[in-house]
Amino acid sequence: MTAQTIKLVTAPKRKAGRPRKNAATIIEVDTTESVTTETDAEIVERLRERFGILDEMTQMSVDGDIRGMVVTGPPGVGKSFGVENIIEKNSLFDKLRGSVSRFGIEKGAASAIGLYKLLYRYADANNVLVLDDCDSVLYDELSLNLLKAALDSSKKRRISWNTESSALRREGIPESFEFKGSVIFITNLDAIMSRCHYLDLTMNSTRERLLRCRQVVKDGMLEEYGFSEAEQNEIVDFVEENKDRMREISLRMVGKIADLRKTKSDKWQRMAEITCMKSTV
Repeated sequence: MTAQTIKLVTAPKRKAGRPRKNAATIIEVDTTESVTTETDAEIVERLRERFGILDEMTQMSVDGDIRGMVVTGPPGVGKSFGVENIIEKNSLFDKLRGSVSRFGIEKGAASAIGLYKLLYRYADANNVLVLDDCDSVLYDELSLNLLKAALDSSKKRRISWNTESSALRREGIPESFEFKGSVIFITNLDAIMSRCHYLDLTMNSTRERLLRCRQVVKDGMLEEYGFSEAEQNEIVDFVEENKDRMREISLRMVGKIADLRKTKSDKWQRMAEITCMKSTV
């Protein structure tokens, strides 16, 4: 089982010519606004398929079928949302059994020894460690080497800490162990992309981002708010109508506006203008 690279990009198609030396499988989808002939429905379906692949590959990580995956894309399009949903669904079985969770989600900075501890905690087969916005590990040589070891394509992945550490001794963590779990790395950087499956969720157009927001809302993103379908559409319509002024077009922004809409205040739109839009002054 090797850690191949599968790259789904949204850049324009390459011109005919000699193939790249990189052996990666590359699936390119042209989404350039000036030349696209796709309808809104076709874009939504393409985005749904791409994010569906993310869901499937996350489940494959849970099942132990793949050992590493890198997910990239702009903020707010649902990279973490999709991964965390699959992890949460699988966690329910562990909770019902009263067993220790096989899944960990780490957000933000992580030191080298902190990463070593995390890898040890989720070292067993069918365990998954999600590193979300932990780009700091890519700038530290020791941390990067630990991550490379976890994503290695050899049959056995052995991770070692060759420096004296009283912290590891106190916690009963060995200086070397075999890692059998999977790692999902959510980032915008490419330092480890060649070692594992790579899913690029880049969206180059405002139109794509708006359709992605509409698709996720339709699929149930705002269910917990108890909104009617008309109220949900009202929120997405508000974002679309003010797309040129919004600080960002993202699921995160939809959530912020939904919070304001939930207050039942007749001033929610004005509140959104003040807190979610760029100043025109």
